[in-house]
Amino acid sequence: MTYLLDTTVLVYAAGDEHALRESAQDLVRSVGANRFRATTTPEVIQEFTHVHARRHGRQSAVDRARDFLQLLSPLTVVVEDDMRRALEVFLTHDRVGSFDAVLAAVALERQELELITADRAFEDIVALPVLHLGDEHHRWR
Repeated sequence: MTYLLDTTVLVYAAGDEHALRESAQDLVRSVGANRFRATTTPEVIQEFTHVHARRHGRQSAVDRARDFLQLLSPLTVVVEDDMRRALEVFLTHDRVGSFDAVLAAVALERQELELITADRAFEDIVALPVLHLGDEHHRWR
């Protein structure tokens, strides 16, 4: 099993004090120590960079994005079949936004991936293998 990390995991791991920060940092450290395999998409790295730059500046955002890029490579690339599935997910799950629908579709299309997120909206997608960052903290300690 390989974990597919949502933007929320990266944001909390690299961000300011938050209830999920410790869990996110523990997960990132576990991946770095090769206790778990994890990946993400280029789009998640891009979104993290955008969000982090607003609070911490561009240099910090680029530095952290480079760290995550190295840690989570090879990245999982979104392909046409993922987009087709994402559109269906978006259409049928009102709480899931279009960006998150793509990430969900990636996990649904690839049996070896399990999504880790802090976003409860993913739980609406019954077939999606998803772990909530706060609920599963013990798994990567």
